[in-house]
Amino acid sequence: MTLKICVAQLNLVVGDLAGNSQKIIDAAQLAYQRGARLLLTPELSICGYAAEDLFLRPAFIAACDDAVNQVASALAGLEGMAVVVGHPIGRDRRTRSVAVQERFNAASVLREGAIVATYAKRELPNYQVFDERRYFTPGQGACVFEAGTAGNRVKVGLLICEDAWFEEPARLARAAGAELLAVVNASPFHLGKGDEREQMMRDRALACGLPLVSAHLVGGQDEVVFEGHSFAVGADGVVAGRAPSFVEDLFEVNATRVPLGIQLQAPVAPKRDGDADLWDALVLGVRDYVGKNGFPSVVLGLSGGIDSALVLAVAVDALGKDRVRAVMMPSPYTAEISLIDARDMAKRMGVRYDEISIVPEFEAFKASLAHEFEGLAPDATEENIQARIRGTLLMALSNKFGSIVLTTGNKSELATGYCTLYGDMAGGFAVIKDLVKTIVFRLAHWRNVNDPYATGHEPIPLRIITRPPSAELRPDQCDQDSLPPYDILDGILQRYMENDQSIEDIIAAGYPRADVEQVTRLIKVNEYKRRQAPVGIRVTHRSFGKDWRYPITSRFRA
Repeated sequence: MTLKICVAQLNLVVGDLAGNSQKIIDAAQLAYQRGARLLLTPELSICGYAAEDLFLRPAFIAACDDAVNQVASALAGLEGMAVVVGHPIGRDRRTRSVAVQERFNAASVLREGAIVATYAKRELPNYQVFDERRYFTPGQGACVFEAGTAGNRVKVGLLICEDAWFEEPARLARAAGAELLAVVNASPFHLGKGDEREQMMRDRALACGLPLVSAHLVGGQDEVVFEGHSFAVGADGVVAGRAPSFVEDLFEVNATRVPLGIQLQAPVAPKRDGDADLWDALVLGVRDYVGKNGFPSVVLGLSGGIDSALVLAVAVDALGKDRVRAVMMPSPYTAEISLIDARDMAKRMGVRYDEISIVPEFEAFKASLAHEFEGLAPDATEENIQARIRGTLLMALSNKFGSIVLTTGNKSELATGYCTLYGDMAGGFAVIKDLVKTIVFRLAHWRNVNDPYATGHEPIPLRIITRPPSAELRPDQCDQDSLPPYDILDGILQRYMENDQSIEDIIAAGYPRADVEQVTRLIKVNEYKRRQAPVGIRVTHRSFGKDWRYPITSRFRA
C-alpha cells in the first residue's frame, strides 16, 4: 500500500482570495493527475500569511469562508482526494454583556465537495515577527483524518506550524490514532532557519515515533520572505525528502505501509550554502514586493560604492535589466573613480544609466542659507543637504515614471544613524536593510563568483569591493572617520541588537569599551530615524522591523 502525497509549495498573495484559491485548485488537479490522493497547502493558504489586521475585519473572515467553500466545490469531482487548506475562521462568543468574535488560525480537510474536518492551531507564536496572539485564540484537541482510497488509507494527524515545535499537539494526534503527521507552515526565512526547522522536525518525529511531512509557503510578503524548503522526515528522524528552496514546487512524497508503520520516500534537494540562501531571499523579496504591488520598474542611486552596487545586482537578478534604472548623482566631492566604477557596473549589468549632477542644486541651497549660516563652519548640515537633493531627484523620477525607489542603506548604517532622513533613506523598499556591512562585502564577493540567474559573472567591479567605503559628502571622507571598523561595529551590533547582550558582557567578550559605548549610544539615539525608514527584507533572526520595537523616548541603556 502506497499513498502519494503532494505538497503544494505555493507563492500566495495576502488578500487575493480568488487568485490563491485558483492556485490551490490547479495544484490539486495536477496532483490528482499524478496519482496523489492527499494535497497539503501552506498555513493560511486561502488568504496568505500574514494578513495582520485584516483578520479583525468580519468581512475578511466571511470572504475567506466563501473562498474555502468555493475551493471545496471546485474539487468535488476528485474522487478520494483530500486537500488541506489553511484559512482563518471566526465565531461569536457571548458574555453577559457583550458579544466577542473569536478568530482561529485553522486548516480544513476538503474531500469531494465537503469540509470533512477542521483543526485550529494550538500554539500561537508571539515573538520575532509573529503577532498571532493579537488575532487568534488557541485551538484545542487533535485532528486526525483518513487519506487515500478504500483499503488503502492512512490516518493523518494535522498540525499547524508552531504546534510541531511542542510535544503535546503531536502526542495528542498520535493518541487519536495518527500514523503520519502533516504539518502546514508559513515560517519566515532567516539565515539558518531551514536547518533549524529540519532539526526540530527530526526531533519531533523521533519523540512521537511518527513520520512527518512538512509543507511550507514560498514567496515575499512585505519585509518577510518564505523560502519553501518543504521536507519529509521518517519516524527514525532521518530526512526522507526535501523540496527546492525559493521556488514554487509540487513536491511528491510516497507514504508506504511497512510492518513497522509508514515509510516515506521523496526526492532530496541538496543542502544549500548560506550565502546562496541570502542571495535568493533578497532576490525573491525584491521580485515579489515589486510584482505584487504592481510597480513597473525600479530606480536607485548608483554611487560607485559597495552598497548601491550590491542592490543593483540584486535588482537585476530579481527583475531583469530592462526594469532597472541606475542614476549617478555626482557632487563636488565625488571622486572620479566613483564615476568610472558606476559606469562600468551599469554597463556590466546592461541597465539604463544616467548622470545628473547635483552641483547646481547644492550651490543654490548654500546660497539660500548663506545669511543664516554666516560665520559657521561647514558640518553635517551641508553633507545632509547633498543626500536630500539626491533623494528628491530619485523621488521625482519615481513620481514621473512610476518606478519604486530602492534604497541602498545597510543594517550597520541604520543602526548607528549613518544615514540621512529624506536623503539616502528616501524610497519605497530597503533591499539590504538587514545586512550588516561585513556581510555586504561577503555577498558582493559571492555574487562575483556565482551567477545564479544568468545575468552575468563578475557584475561588481573589483575596486568597488576593495575601496575603503565613503559617503563622499566632504573632502577625503571615509566611513571609519565616524564609526569603528566595520568588523568591530558589526560584532557589537549583532551581540547588542540581535542577541540582547549587555554592554558589560560585550566588553567582557573583548570589544573596546569606547567602541561599545559609542555604538550602543548611537543605536539608542537613532530610533527616530528607523521609525521613518522604508520597509526592507528581513534575513536575520532580528531585523529593524516588526521584531524591533523600542521607544524613541527612553533613558534606559542596557
